Amino acid sequence: MLLGCIGDDFTGSSDLANTLAKGGMYTVQYNGVPSAAADASVDAGVVALKTRTIPAAEAVAQSLAALDWLRRQGCRQYLFKYCSTFDSTPEGNIGPVLDALTDALGAERAIVCPAFPATGRSIYQGHLFVNDKLLNASGMEKHPLTPMTDADLRRWLGLQTKRGVGHVAYGSVATGSTAIRDALDHVTAAGSRYIVVDAILDPDLVAIGKAAKDDALISGGSGIALGLPENFRQAGLIGTASRSWTGLQGTAVALCGSCSIMSRRQIAEHAKANPARVVEVDAVVNRTAHPADYADWAINQQPNGLPLIFSSAEPEVVAAAQQLHGKERVATAVESFFGALARELSARGVRRLVTAGGETSGAIVSALGIPSFEIGPEIDPGVPALKAGGMDMVLALKSGNFGSVDFFGKAARVLAGDVSQ
Repeated sequence: MLLGCIGDDFTGSSDLANTLAKGGMYTVQYNGVPSAAADASVDAGVVALKTRTIPAAEAVAQSLAALDWLRRQGCRQYLFKYCSTFDSTPEGNIGPVLDALTDALGAERAIVCPAFPATGRSIYQGHLFVNDKLLNASGMEKHPLTPMTDADLRRWLGLQTKRGVGHVAYGSVATGSTAIRDALDHVTAAGSRYIVVDAILDPDLVAIGKAAKDDALISGGSGIALGLPENFRQAGLIGTASRSWTGLQGTAVALCGSCSIMSRRQIAEHAKANPARVVEVDAVVNRTAHPADYADWAINQQPNGLPLIFSSAEPEVVAAAQQLHGKERVATAVESFFGALARELSARGVRRLVTAGGETSGAIVSALGIPSFEIGPEIDPGVPALKAGGMDMVLALKSGNFGSVDFFGKAARVLAGDVSQ
């Protein structure tokens, strides 16, 4: 294995695996730390964890366990993948995990670059933008678990670590990889351990990747991996991996636990021509919503289109539920509900499953016990089709704000083998 990756959620990990596979690396996503060695043919391994919102000490322990396994596979470089909107709290978990990984690897620095231009995420003067809005004015400031109230990545990361946080500005990035490398060396020499690097376009990310070819550890969104396969190709270590996809026919259901702006738009669009049923948060917390009942409903709706079951609501509604029941209790209850629902659907023969929301997707993958994923074609930027290892099931795991407005139906068609989207 050449490149070892650690993702802090399951949707983001599949996003990263998709980027690497498109770059020609034979990539496998492992859901949790594997107990056995990887196949010798794997170029890039992505260990998907569910550590974004758990206590920092637990996130560190799981991330170090993933690193230990990846090091045993002989990796030459490592990547810590987090959300392209830098989802985290002032306490972590990005900073604490970076501290632990850099210490374990003896890395003198780590690039910090969550930019993903294909989905509107860019970094300029150290500030993260979502399309034309600063992060803290994009709707992410209302995220129920990780409200992002500051777009300055240097300042936000500085709350999570005592290590120095530096910056490479766009003037250097636009000049190319040599200028980027020189700027990184200069900022490192000045005492910064973590370096926020501006990026606006995909070529910027390719140049950053080239500049970091000798760095032990890189961190960022999936976009930071755009230039990495070519580094290994130039070194004569990889060729061009081919991907075949036949898809899988069978019953399909969509599940959405994301409350993002885009997810709510996708739900409204999908419900115009397909059956959709809401799961009320109060009913989930009070256990009056039964997964088996919703699974039966979804199966009975098959003749009417792609059934969608969702718990998404306006931020004010979510905030009220959190205030009444407690943030952690609400999150745990919703994730447990969707995990149990996924098991009920699988038992009823569902073979195509479309999921939206990082926490929801992680809960579903864990509940189904899927050990790994083969990476299929890209459905929308950052969202590939996935074949469950050892199971007769295909899935799409979508981060909340990703995907076109017609994502649910499109994903179901790609999972069935239609790659003409």
